This record gives sequence, structure tokens and C-alpha cells, in this order.
Amino acid sequence: MVAYLEFEKPIAELEARISELRSTAHAGSLDIDSEVAKLAAKSEKLLRDTYAKLSPWQKTQVARHAERPHFKHYVAGFVSDFVPLAGDRAFADDQAIIGGLGRIGDRKVIVIGHEKGDDTASRIRHNFGMAKPEGYRKAIRVMEMADRFGLPVITLIDTAGAYPGVGAEERGQAEAIARSTEMCLGLKVPMVSVVIGEGGSGGAIAIATGNRVYMLEHAIYSVISPEGAASILWRDSTRAKEAATNMKITAQDLLRFGVIDAILKEPAGGAHRDPQT
Repeated sequence: MVAYLEFEKPIAELEARISELRSTAHAGSLDIDSEVAKLAAKSEKLLRDTYAKLSPWQKTQVARHAERPHFKHYVAGFVSDFVPLAGDRAFADDQAIIGGLGRIGDRKVIVIGHEKGDDTASRIRHNFGMAKPEGYRKAIRVMEMADRFGLPVITLIDTAGAYPGVGAEERGQAEAIARSTEMCLGLKVPMVSVVIGEGGSGGAIAIATGNRVYMLEHAIYSVISPEGAASILWRDSTRAKEAATNMKITAQDLLRFGVIDAILKEPAGGAHRDPQT
């Protein structure tokens, strides 16, 4: 069941009406196929029209949608024989970043990405996709393996940013991010990076500095969140909508500025409406 965003309420009302009519039809009391078809066409048009003119703040909401596909969904969809590698060989295994070996078709690859989790237990386990130093050091270890064995690297980025906790800072968060970014830049094998949701600050850049960088149609990237920018600029986080517009954080903005190489299309209404697509 789709969790509707605030701007999707008109769509939600139409789809609720369609569901109501279909349940009536199943009860055998009415033949309402033509009415359902009309409403479905109207809903589809409204959906496409709405998503064709999303504001930067609305795209931010879509990029953060709880039901948007995560790393594990993409890996399950296009990577076979995936074997995750655990730990940084120094401190711990950070589940906010997952990396391992797999195949795409007949080609062996390394796949690394942020995992946010999709329910309360998994979100806590993956720390909402906010990696600690050991997560970035694990990514470095996996990329070193890619270089050693000549395997191309694919990274999937979806994080609000690196974890800002005291323990993470004590263990060298900034240094780990810098070294991970340096590793990306120094790879001798091809690296393709895709922002699949929210790309936040250095926590995203640490595994996103590829030879080719792509973004999904409704993904965003920013060096600071719109809420954070609004708090700094105006001391008012409620002006996040205004900040999002001025920060130029959408895939379309970043393509125009030459920051990314291309935009990847999403299903009508956003990837969260049909994660299997």
C-alpha cells in the first residue's frame, strides 16, 4: 500500500475511490467497469501531471520516501550471486554501508551502497543509512579488492549524511570519509555511481566519486540538508522549502551544471510506487 505524500492527496482520493468501486464490483451488485476505467485514466493523468512539475522540496520528499527502494532491492533486482563482505578489519561491521561481490549478467562486479532499512528494526540495525568511520573503511577495503582483482565498481548512494555521533568523530569520521573519497579517485578499474535517493554531504561523496555519476529522476544531492541550510541562513528550519529551491539540489539542476553525467528515469509517480520496476 502506497504511503501518500502531502502533495499526492488528490491522487490518493481518486485511487481510494477506484478501490471502493472495485470492491463494490466484486460484491456483484454493480457493473462499474467503465466508471473505474475513467477514474483510472484520470488518476494516471493526474499522477503524471503532478510529477512532471514537482518543486525541489517535493522532490526532496520523494527522495526521502520511506517506501522508496533501497540498496538491497536493487541488488536483488539486478545482481546475482551477491556475497556481502563484513567489517573493516579494524573495529566493527557497519551495516549502514554494504559492499560485496556479485554478477551482472556474465560480468563479475563489486557493488557498494548505503542501506537505510525498511522497518523499525532494520532501520536501527542499518543506522538509517548514516555510516560511521568503519563503514567507510569497509568500503575502502572492498574497493581495494576490486582494484586487486580488476573488478568494476558500482556504488548506490542513499544517505542523509555520515553519522555525526561523538564515537564516530573519536574514531576519525572526517579522515575515513576523505580516504574513501581518495580511494574512489585512485581506482584503476571503472566506477559507476548512482544516487538512488538522498545524497547527503560528504557521507555520500565518500562512495560517489565515480568515473560516471548518475541520479534517479527524483533523487537529490546537497552538501547540507534544506532544513540545516534554513537553520543556518535564517535560523528557521521551517524555511526548508525555500532553501531547497535556492540550493539547486535536484538531478535536473545538477545535470544542467555538469555535476552529474545523466538522469535515469523512474516509473510514473516515483520509484516508491512500484519498487519492482
